[in-house]
This record gives sequence, C-alpha cells and structure tokens, in this order.
Amino acid sequence: MAGNVKNQKRNPRYVGEAKNLLRNGFGMYVYPNSFFRYEGQWEMGEKHGHGQLLMKDGSYYEGDFSHGEIEGNGKRFWAKTGDTYSGQFSRGELHGYGAMERANGERYEGEFSSGLRDGQGFLEDQYRQTYKGSFHENKRHGEGQMQYRNGDQYEGCWLQDQRQGHGVMQFGEGSVYEGQWRNNLFNGQGSLIHCSGVIYEGVWLNGKPLGGASNIVIEGGDVLEVFQESPFSVEVQLQTKDGEKTTGENGRVLQISAGVRLPDVSPSAPASLLKMFEDVREALVQTPFGFQVVSYPLMERAFESQDSGGPEFPLATAAAPSPLAVAGAKLVAQADSSLPEGEWEFGSGSDGQAHGGGATVPHSYLDGLFPEQQGDSISSPANQRVKDGQAKFQDVMLALPPPDFIPYQLLDEMDKRNVRKLSTRVDKLGLSQDKSSDSRAGTAPRLANNTKVNPLDSRTVRPGEYVIMVKEVTSPPFLDQTLPPAFTLLRVCPAKSKNKMGLTDKSRSK
Repeated sequence: MAGNVKNQKRNPRYVGEAKNLLRNGFGMYVYPNSFFRYEGQWEMGEKHGHGQLLMKDGSYYEGDFSHGEIEGNGKRFWAKTGDTYSGQFSRGELHGYGAMERANGERYEGEFSSGLRDGQGFLEDQYRQTYKGSFHENKRHGEGQMQYRNGDQYEGCWLQDQRQGHGVMQFGEGSVYEGQWRNNLFNGQGSLIHCSGVIYEGVWLNGKPLGGASNIVIEGGDVLEVFQESPFSVEVQLQTKDGEKTTGENGRVLQISAGVRLPDVSPSAPASLLKMFEDVREALVQTPFGFQVVSYPLMERAFESQDSGGPEFPLATAAAPSPLAVAGAKLVAQADSSLPEGEWEFGSGSDGQAHGGGATVPHSYLDGLFPEQQGDSISSPANQRVKDGQAKFQDVMLALPPPDFIPYQLLDEMDKRNVRKLSTRVDKLGLSQDKSSDSRAGTAPRLANNTKVNPLDSRTVRPGEYVIMVKEVTSPPFLDQTLPPAFTLLRVCPAKSKNKMGLTDKSRSK
C-alpha cells in the first residue's frame, strides 16, 4: 500500500483524491499532450460527475460527465469562434435540447442530434431573420414559419433549406401568394394577390405564371375611323406570348392616350419651322407605323341631363370606377385607393387622378371649349382595370387642341409655303401680263384665303391621322414587368362627311 502512495506522488499529472491507486473523488489531471486539463469529480479512474475540461486556447466545457464521457447538461465555449452552447450533451456531442449563440449574432434554441440542429427549434440569424419550425441535419426541413428582414413572412413546407411544397408568403409590400413551391420559387398551382391589385390564379413555372399576359392588343384592326367631335370606344385584350387570350389574370391597370403625327420638316426649311420642330422633338413618341407623334389630349364624354336645363353638347366628366378584378379582395380595394395617376406624356391629358376619378386638364388646354362653359375642367379618360383578359375605354374623344398647338402651327406654316410655291409657278408659266394679273388677282387671294387660319378653326379637332396608344400603368409593376404598349391608327373624317353620308360614328368605326 505504501508503494502505491509513493507511486502517486511520483505522477505530477494528477493532483487529488485516489482510491486503490485510481483517481477517485475530486482532482485535477493534465493530459500528456498538455493541451487538455480536467478539474472535477472522478470515479474509479474516470471522469464522472461535475467537472471542467479546459483547453490551452481558452476553450472549455463545464458540466456533467459520465464514465469518462461528456454526458448530460453542460456549457461549451469555443475560443476560436466565440460560439457558446448551453444544453444537453451525449458522448461529447450536442444532443437533445439546447441553445447555441454564435459570435456573429446568430442564435438557435431547440433540439439537436449528433451536433446538428434536428427537430423543432427557433433560429434567429445574424440579420435578425427568424425561423420557427422543423429542422433536419442543420437545415430547415418540414413545416416552419420564416420572418424575413424585409418584412416578408412565409409559412409552409421546407425541403433542405428551401421553400418546397405548399406554403403562404405574405410579402412586406402587401402581396400574398398561396400555393405550391419548388426551389424557393412559385411552382405548380397557386394564386397571387399583388399589392397593385393584380390577381393571378393558375399554374406557375419557376416563378412565372403560365398563361399570364405578355402583350396588349387593341381589337378591331389597325385603323379606327371616326368623325370630328364624335366619341368612340377602344376595346383591349391581353394575350399570352402564344397569342391566346389571358386567363386567370385580372387587375392590370391600362391607360389610353393619343398623339398626332408631325409633318416632315426638311433641314433646309426656314428657321421658324425648324424652331417649332425643335420645341417638340423631346416629346416625340415613336410608333410602329414608321413615324413619330406628339401628345394630343383625350377626354371622356357624357351628356348632361336635359332636366337640369344645361346644354346638350357633350361634357367631359369623370368615369365611374371599373369593376375590381375580384370582388371583396382587400388588397384590390387598397390598391384602387392609390392607382397610378395618369401621365401627361403622350396625350394622357393631365396629371390625372386615380382610376375612377378622372383627371383635370390644365385650363390653358381647354379654355373656351364651349362658349357657355368657360373655365370648365375636362376629364381625361379614366384608367381601366383588366377583367377576364379584357378592358374597354368607352365614350372617349379627341379634346380641343391647346392654344398655339405646335403641330397645327407647323401644318399651317407648311401650307402657306406650298401656296407661295404654287403662286411662283403660276407666275413662271409664260402667260401674258394681263392674264397673269388676272390670275394673281383671282387665284392668289383665293389660295391665301383658303390657308388663312380662322381663330375658331384653330381650336377645333382637325381631320387627319392620329394615333391611339394603350399602355400599362400598373403600380408597382406586376412581377416587376410592364407590358409593351399597343397602338392603332385613328382616322378623323370631316364632320360634313357624316351629314352627307348619313353614317353614325358607331357604324363608321365598325
């Protein structure tokens, strides 16, 4: 026995209690590699009970041991990373329920298996995004709820850290998607209520709707013929990339506008003409018809009731709101309260109000529209929401041109130049002086009178070729994409042709 005690004294690695030459009770042991040191309870030569396993780099474990293994409840600190874990262990690994806090701010509390997050738990990452739900092998897997830092919230199925299966995403900007997911994208059957009021219900592929709108098509052909001061209607259809009518999508917002073709101006034209052309160059819009147009105001027409004693001529009024894409949808109602305003670009007519409210054109554009209605405001056509793939702008008409409308001035100036050229040619015909005098006395004044602009004529809609454009103004854009605009020619015929032919605008436009 005395030899045993002496042997213990010769072993400098252990200091503490012993029994039968075995470490037993409380003691401190330094491992041969000197990196590890244990202080705590021993039983029959094994670490057993409560103790501390200290490492030379500052890392440590403090907690329960069982027969030489880390087993039970304890705390682990990693000096290299600054991470800390408190909870259950098994055979030295994180196993059971515990909480891990990482130096970068990430925090997890829940179930572990063999050192990995596995089972139910709550995770808050370094960006303060949170996930509560099921984990497998350190990844979100199964049912769970995710709160993103941008305000998005997802609840549904996960597969290997990706949204997959059925789930509901509530986006921070107000949109809601419910349906199937794959690889974090909308895939399969699902419905999206967009914050703009657009609703799509159908099949999705890699985040894109199958059968969704790709183009705006104005129905009725490439040319619409109307008479002066006559209203007309424009019907629009949304089509897929295959040319089929869109199904399952409702609520896109469309805006109608008009433009008038500018005459071609030669670089050798007088400076006055070139100056006029330069003044509108920046506002020109290219059309698919091979020429450019400049904005021309549109308005809506309504007849005032005869019982009110008011005039019987057409008055511009605000249109009633279009039906919502899906009745009762809260998001759609919210979107309608802030529909995109009409734009002054390309003949929308004003900085208009939202859909259903019309828009007021500045008085300078429409002063003196009717002698009895000086100062009345004019409403540009209300934006329309698409329903079942279609929309209709009804009872729209070209408004009176603004004072000093440059395209009209260009036309007048060019007509005057043509008259002068014609007069010059007449003078060079080699006619006698008497005949030439008669010609100049009779012809030249007649041509000049024909080209003289009457102040009233300058404020009327002139016959000629105009362009109607329908563009999407959904705000914000549905899935970050805006449909390309659609164009059609509008041919305005003189009003006297209507009287002679006995045709109505409606029959003419057909």
